[in-house]
Amino acid sequence: MQYIPSPIPIQFRYMYSATANKSGRMQYHKVKPGESKLRISRSEFISTYNSAQIVSLRPIQSPGNDSEFQLEFFI
Repeated sequence: MQYIPSPIPIQFRYMYSATANKSGRMQYHKVKPGESKLRISRSEFISTYNSAQIVSLRPIQSPGNDSEFQLEFFI
């Protein structure tokens, strides 16, 4: 899966990310650009993903592993 960035800059309030740490456990964050990065629960991440109006999605594929990827989305 290849990510192709938009040539148009997007306006967003928050960026949510789901990333794997070194041991493989997922960590979820809510980022307000230029202000804060807050660790959140998996349920908050899923709830926001299912209910928010998402502006953009960005899959982050792990190098050398085609089946595993991480995710960022912007609201």
